[in-house]
Amino acid sequence: MSDMSDVPAVPQAQELASRANYRLLADIPLRLSVEVGSTSLRLAELMDLNAGSVVELNRQANELLDIMVNGTLVAKGEVVTVNGKFGIRVVDVVAADARLSGIERRQ
Repeated sequence: MSDMSDVPAVPQAQELASRANYRLLADIPLRLSVEVGSTSLRLAELMDLNAGSVVELNRQANELLDIMVNGTLVAKGEVVTVNGKFGIRVVDVVAADARLSGIERRQ
């Protein structure tokens, strides 16, 4: 008799279902955005803006940026340049349970 140690493992039914679900969802388009910071302005202040104006945001220059998918915070990152274009390096991913529960959701 063989101990079957050399027989390849067959994926569990749950794994197969998970792969099928992923394939079902894989082509759904999502909107990824990066939030540098925000501020509140009065309309008069907004109307006074012109080329060269500086608007102070509510985030320190050394803080990580928010990476949002469809308005939900999914990660934190930092700006990088790639071939002369801006990019974002993911530094920290928000815990899945927090993302799914909407606790980190921004409006």
